[in-house]
Amino acid sequence: MLDPIISARGVNVFYGDTQALFDIDLDVLPNKVTALIGPSGCGKSTFLRSINRMNDLIPACRLEGDLRLNDQDLYDKAVDVVALRAQVGMVFQKPNPFPKSIFDNVAYGLKIHKMCSATSELRDRVEWSLKSAGLWDEVSDRLDEPGGSLSGGQQQRLCIARAIAVQPKVILMDEPCSALDPIATAVIEDLIDSLRKDYTIVIVTHSMQQAARISQRTAFFHLGKLVEFGETKTIFTTPKDERTQNYITGRIG
Repeated sequence: MLDPIISARGVNVFYGDTQALFDIDLDVLPNKVTALIGPSGCGKSTFLRSINRMNDLIPACRLEGDLRLNDQDLYDKAVDVVALRAQVGMVFQKPNPFPKSIFDNVAYGLKIHKMCSATSELRDRVEWSLKSAGLWDEVSDRLDEPGGSLSGGQQQRLCIARAIAVQPKVILMDEPCSALDPIATAVIEDLIDSLRKDYTIVIVTHSMQQAARISQRTAFFHLGKLVEFGETKTIFTTPKDERTQNYITGRIG
């Protein structure tokens, strides 16, 4: 059995007095796509955002329990959150390119983290990232144009290129296809499948069909609790919990 890259034990998350997650125990294995599914408001995005401490941006939010990346306590006071977010990239529901050129969008993290010592190295890294995100052929002659000038699907791939430029260990994706048309969605799904060779991906998706297509492991959340977690095929064909069965068959949602 592979050692988990992310490990959660007894994780509880609170927004003020309201508890959003209850005693989450979950291991994310390396180079797999792990899908988090469940009804709206069930806690899946809260858990995702806990992994790179995006919830720190919400003043009333607090986490209890043990959450680790490669056995490092993510909530240890010594953790550099900026460095953590380089290791754990994030792709959001709505494409959010910076108001910069295509080139500068991808180069942003490399400059912030001082990861390239020469201009030629920076150019090479930007090209590599755009190629890895399946976007280079479409934008190689327009790198000076604004990132916002691209189509929705291209913008999302630009955001993926920006995330992988700093070579993170993990990529978090919060419903990355929900704002895209079916053709752009298929391109992103193919990209996710190719990226898992080099990265560990955790994706929140409202689409059970998408989870079944692209993930190897699936976690079903309901009312802030992790109801069931295992191999995707097992979750969708022979779930152990009646609540999982009811969600998959549309009885709850």
